[in-house]
Parts: sequence; structure tokens; C-alpha cells
Amino acid sequence: MVKLFFFLVLIMAVTSGCVSDRGVYREQLDSLPFHYSQFDLQMAWDITVTGSETFIAGVAKNVRYAEMDGVEIWVSALDTKGKTLARSVSFVIPRQLKEGEIAPFSVKLPVAAIPGTTLLFTYRYIAHEDAEDSLKWMQSFRTEVSAR
Repeated sequence: MVKLFFFLVLIMAVTSGCVSDRGVYREQLDSLPFHYSQFDLQMAWDITVTGSETFIAGVAKNVRYAEMDGVEIWVSALDTKGKTLARSVSFVIPRQLKEGEIAPFSVKLPVAAIPGTTLLFTYRYIAHEDAEDSLKWMQSFRTEVSAR
């Protein structure tokens, strides 16, 4: 009986931790300073420059498909002529993002993305409408780093 009690307490603790994390991600989707919204994905992120590195941390929400598998978010820093200065990727975890779910991502670039730097975001995934239909999708957008 005692083992069952501890097992139930453990299950409740693990489950409540997941629920609170999802709530934090939902808040971040609204509160982070930079946003992107398209038919399939919503993103929000913040940018921190430390020395000669740039950290981009945010959240991504599946707003279209029953499931997205293998979500990757690539970020490139571009110079004024559009040449790539640095590029990095975040493999979103969990690997399967169900419709309405939000997951964190983070990217570290080995350059300082000062105001005026262009960031090229490219995301890709495999979308599943149902058990039979799937497609590979990739989308890109540019944003300029602004002073805050």
C-alpha cells in the first residue's frame, strides 16, 4: 500500500511539472519581445548578446497540424550584403509537437548580433494531418535586430 501511495505521488509530481512548464511556455509566447506568426507556426524569442556571442531563446507553437515531427529552427546572422556570418540550429524537443503544443528552442551564434544585424530564421518539419497524410515543409523569414 505504501509503495502504491509513493507511486501515485510520483506520477502527480511529474504530471504537474509538465503542466506548469506548458503554462510558462504559453506566457513566453505572449511576453517575449520578438514575434513571428504564420499559418503553421507561431514563435516568440529574445536575443541576448554577450561579448562576441548571441543567444536566441524562445518558444514555438504548432498552430496548424495534428502533429509536427522533427522540428528544426535554424538561425543565421547576415551582414549588410546578405552574406552569412554565422549559422546554428535548434532541434526542438519534444520531437513530436501536437497541434496547440508549445516547445522551447535556443540557438547560440558565435558572433555579436548588434542592432541592424539581419537574422534569417528557417524552420522545417514533417507535418501530419492524419495517419496517412504527411508532408515535409520549410519556411524562412528575416528580422532585423533592434535596440531595446
